[in-house]
Amino acid sequence: MGIVSPGFQGRPRTQEPALPPGQYLTEDFPVLSAGPTPRVSLDTWEFVISAENGGEHRWSWQELMALPQETPMVDIHCVTRWSKLGTNWQGVSLDTLFADVDTGAHFALAHSYGGYTTNLPLDDLRGGRAWVVHTFDGAPLPAEHGGPARLLVPHLYFWKSAKWVRGLRLKTMDEPGFWETAGYHDYGDPWREQRYQGD
Repeated sequence: MGIVSPGFQGRPRTQEPALPPGQYLTEDFPVLSAGPTPRVSLDTWEFVISAENGGEHRWSWQELMALPQETPMVDIHCVTRWSKLGTNWQGVSLDTLFADVDTGAHFALAHSYGGYTTNLPLDDLRGGRAWVVHTFDGAPLPAEHGGPARLLVPHLYFWKSAKWVRGLRLKTMDEPGFWETAGYHDYGDPWREQRYQGD
């Protein structure tokens, strides 16, 4: 006598979301910072792209808000192993900000109010893969999460999405930033688990 009724397939399994190796899913938005949280006035805020030839492109807060806005919904992955899926942002694509920038550089060093820096290949900031964002879940981005504006580069570990971003310095040679100098990976691809130098 069988113990399984004909046609019984068992309890349906919940489809587990795909996460990069070594990550766990969280519904929270943990706050991790290496120093004090800068408080940046919108009256003095600016974003500057400095080209390797000395040319500069500047945007005030009002000028940033006047640019075409995008609303990316993306998964984010922190090197401390949490992942948060389907996060909602609003901001300006780096493609828009680079539209009039003449450069032959291959790298960028993002720099922030407060002194933080991180390095990225320029190709990872263009092609619809990176933004300067100022809104999270429909509300102004809180200072503890990088407000008034942060970089958003969701295909890399989240330390590459510099909080309190104030500009990009374009470079012909790669220059490690804050965490990279401390031993973290220069690129930081979560799907290849590039957490530290040598990974």
